[in-house]
Amino acid sequence: MNQEAPAYGLWGLVVLNSVVFIFFAFSFFKPRTSRDWKSLGAFSAFIVALFAEMYGFPLTIYVLSGWLQTKYPDVNWFSHDAGHLLEELFGWKANPHFGPFHMASFVLIGAGFLLISSAWHALFNAQRKNRLATTGAYDFVRHPQYVGFILVLLGFLLQWPTLLTLAMFPVLVVMYVRLAKQEEHEVRAKFGAEYDHYAEHVPAWLPHWSRIKLALHVADS
Repeated sequence: MNQEAPAYGLWGLVVLNSVVFIFFAFSFFKPRTSRDWKSLGAFSAFIVALFAEMYGFPLTIYVLSGWLQTKYPDVNWFSHDAGHLLEELFGWKANPHFGPFHMASFVLIGAGFLLISSAWHALFNAQRKNRLATTGAYDFVRHPQYVGFILVLLGFLLQWPTLLTLAMFPVLVVMYVRLAKQEEHEVRAKFGAEYDHYAEHVPAWLPHWSRIKLALHVADS
């Protein structure tokens, strides 16, 4: 694993992977408003930065190369596998693509995209009927699509952390929180007391465990 040749400068893969994941996000999210496009745009910037380091130029490895080579002298830090920093730093000796952080990243990314898609369908059906979205993913949290984006970003950070994406992540989270507050202001103005009642019982970001257990119980019934 650690004797591989350098695997960077593959800008075609940067473009291909960026386009694929941005298209996935677009197809799951289906942006319609300027706020939607802003959210997708921020996500796209993160994705491009991620794959630019994953296949193009390993900026993080270069910046940290002195410390990394001193701390882990037996690792070829300019091989592709070594870019899975968490697996390397925690001593995972097998293929990093099957490491615990990489596998956890798949779960988070998949769950995030599924949540975005599920939330969009619930929101679209509610908007067609000019109703407040309270079903599906909206029965658990008030901002499921933004939660979904954050899960996807977390998943990519676990899979391939870089200095740039680590710096971008809190900025994007703050942006999503602000967008959510703007959205709440608009929805509250439209639905009034109905939204206030909904907001009293459904958390903004983290679902109540009791509600999750109830949903799992109903699903098993």
